[in-house]
Formats: sequence, structure tokens, C-alpha cells
Amino acid sequence: MADAPTVRGGRQGSSDGKQPEPRTGPVTFYRQVVAELRKVVYPTREQLVTYFIVVLVFVLAMIAFVSVIDLGLGKLAFEVFTGGDKI
Repeated sequence: MADAPTVRGGRQGSSDGKQPEPRTGPVTFYRQVVAELRKVVYPTREQLVTYFIVVLVFVLAMIAFVSVIDLGLGKLAFEVFTGGDKI
């Protein structure tokens, strides 16, 4: 673990004789970002609607599941702490 570069200070303090890479300027960084964004494949409207419906159904199912668990545990806690006596 002591030989890990992050423990020894990262690239600056490495003893392997390699020089750290030069920093990228803002213009080069911007060009690289634009080049990467051109590679992105955006979903079609139909795919977007399908993804939205799938996520919405999943979230609603999780809300229902958590609500049922919460209701059950609430009733269980009420029964445990009140003794379950019915008058």
C-alpha cells in the first residue's frame, strides 16, 4: 500500500523517472470537450418516451413497495409498544 502513487504524492513525487504530462490549456480542453460531445449518440424521441415510461413505472412501483413496508413496520411497532391490547 505504501508503494501506491497516491500515498507517495501522485505523479509529482514519483520516483520512476517519468516526467509529469504537461497541463492542457483552456483552448485545447474546449476542443477536446467538443470532439467528445460529437461522439455522443442522443436518443430519438421514441426512445426517450420509452425510457421515461420505464423509469416512471419503476419509481411508482418502488414508492408503492416502500409505502407498504413502512405501513407494515409502523403497525408492527404500534402493536409491540402498545402491547396489542384491544378494548
